[in-house]
Formats: sequence, structure tokens, C-alpha cells
Amino acid sequence: MSSRNTQSTQALSSPRHPTRTIHLGGLSVGGDAPVRIQSMTNTDTRDPPATMDQIHRLADAGCEIVRLAVPDQTAAGALPAILADSPVPLVADIHFDYRLALAAVESGMHGLRINPGNIGSSPRINRVVDAARTNRVPIRIGVNSGSVEKSILQRFGGPTPQALVQSALHHVRLLEGRGFTEYKISLKSSSVAHTLAAYRLLAEQTDCPLHIGITEAGTLLRGTVKSSLGIGLLLAEGLGDTLRVSLTADPVDEVLVAWEILRGLGLRSRGPELISCPTCGRTEIDLFSLARQVEDLLRPVPEVFTVAVMGCAVNGPGEAKEADIGLAGGRGSGVIFKKGRVVRRLQTEDEIMPAFKAELAAFLDQLRGKQPNPHF
Repeated sequence: MSSRNTQSTQALSSPRHPTRTIHLGGLSVGGDAPVRIQSMTNTDTRDPPATMDQIHRLADAGCEIVRLAVPDQTAAGALPAILADSPVPLVADIHFDYRLALAAVESGMHGLRINPGNIGSSPRINRVVDAARTNRVPIRIGVNSGSVEKSILQRFGGPTPQALVQSALHHVRLLEGRGFTEYKISLKSSSVAHTLAAYRLLAEQTDCPLHIGITEAGTLLRGTVKSSLGIGLLLAEGLGDTLRVSLTADPVDEVLVAWEILRGLGLRSRGPELISCPTCGRTEIDLFSLARQVEDLLRPVPEVFTVAVMGCAVNGPGEAKEADIGLAGGRGSGVIFKKGRVVRRLQTEDEIMPAFKAELAAFLDQLRGKQPNPHF
């Protein structure tokens, strides 16, 4: 994984909005840290094996922070076993019951996601804040369009951007009034326009780290589009220290989309970039299948390089000459190329993927300084 400055010469974003640094376990957030990628498990937290399995899948995909729902004491009781096997910092998602927040802190959770004003009376808030301070557990104030206080909704006529900001600042006052500053804020709406406006307003009033995203964005296709717009525009303006792409899909897909958003803006990269042509009337091979096979092949590879999958064996290598390695096919045949130079010619379409796998294995061995791996 690259740091926040690895691709600074190519970044499409404005300078980052200055924020203070907080720490989630051993992970720094805000300040000079990279934009961190977060997701949330959709397993039952009361089932540690299933939850741990998903956490590992998320971590393998590049997720750096994982949030878990903690709906009751049984779920809270499962946290120590889950923590013992987690490769990344974990955040407990708590609503209303301060006792769950205390249990999560006592279990060793690295962070809390709460709204301080929603967990009870002042003494209860004090107990949670004291526990978080003692155990160095940061808090994320999470406000979305469905959680704004009734009095604020009435004042602003609904969950407007101004209402979201005022709700967040209300919770901030509850923490800062108790001398607690290890927090970050999220303001989420399913509306891209409302989310953008809310974060812009908030950034004018705070230097705390910002967690960004579009909530309830939708299914894989629709949610990816909305999240890419909202998150991408915020990042391009320099806003955002952690992010989650919220999809009605496998949480691993959230992580993959997040990395592509960061890659597209030149902020961070992880794994190979895959470029492929959209196909046209000249395409004479099953390019859709080849592209999917290559994408699956590259999924576990962490190194950063460029791979091309092209549908024309004549023009493909030239059009993708900047790719480190790629394949192109036409009329049932194909070629494997590196940096625009053809290194293998195949006589049938069935030969393309086996040949590409062999050339990719050799390329990775060279990249990693290893001996050839015939079993890739």
C-alpha cells in the first residue's frame, strides 16, 4: 500500500483539509496519515467464527478498519474472541445503551461509534467518556439523515445539511465539555448533494478527522456510482480522513470500490490496475470472460502495476503500450504483450489464459526478485 503522498504528482485533489491526528489501536487517522479505508461486517457479531472469517476477508482486500454491530450483551460478550484474532483495528457500533459501550471498551475494542446524546443521561455519558479516555479509545460521532434530533429537525425543517452539522456539533459539545477530543465525525445522507454540503459546512468549523461516505447508497452498480461521486468529490476538495463505501453487497466489494476511488484520484494505490477496452463490432473473442478471469486472477495480488485486456490483437498492444503486461485477442487467436511489445503469439483462444498466467507469474517473480513460480 502506498502512503498518502506516493502519487502526489498525479493527484487530482486539492491539498488535504488540515485535521488533528487520532489513533485507533496502532493506526493513525487524520493529520498526515493516508486516507483510511473502512467497512462493516454484516455477520452476526454473536457468531465469532463467521465474523472473524469476514474480518480476515476484508483485511485481505485492503480494509484497514472494521466496524461491528453490537446490539446486545451477547454480542458484546463475543468481542474478546473476535479481537484476539483480528488483523485490523475494530470499532464497536453502539446505539442508545451506554452499557454496551462500556462493555465494548472493557473488551479491548479499538474504537466506538456512538452519538453521545443518544446513550442516556449526563452521568451515563460521563461513564462512557471516562472509560474511553482511560483506555485511549477514540469515538466516532456518527450522524446521518435518520438520526437527527427532533428539535433540530424542527428548527431546520428536515434533515438538511445545516441540520446534520448542528446535530454533530451538539454531540461534539458533549464530548469537549468533558475534556475529550479523541473523536472524528461522520455526516451521511443518501443524497450526494446534501452530503457534500454538510461536510463543506462542517470543515469550516472543526479540525477533527472526518469519516466520509454516502449512506444507503444502493446495490453494487448504483451504490458504486453514487459513492464514487460523493466520496470522490469530497476527496477532490481535500475532505476526508477515513471512508466507507456503503453497498448492499458483500462488504469486500466496498473495499475494492474504495481502493479504486483512491486510485482514480491519485491518492493511494493497492494491487494492479486493470484497463480493458469496452468492446466494439471488431471484437471477435469472448473479451468479457477474459477480463473477468484476469480480474479474478489479480484479486489477491498486492503489488501496484498495470494490466491490459484488449479485444483487438492488431491494435491492442499499441493502444495499451503503457501497460506492464497484457493480453489481446482476435479471430480466435491472441497475443501476450509487455510495455507494448508482443512476447507471445497464440494460435487459439483457449491458449490465451494459460499463456497469460505463465507470463504473469514470471513477471511477478521478477518484480518480487524471486525464482520462477511454475504453480501460479
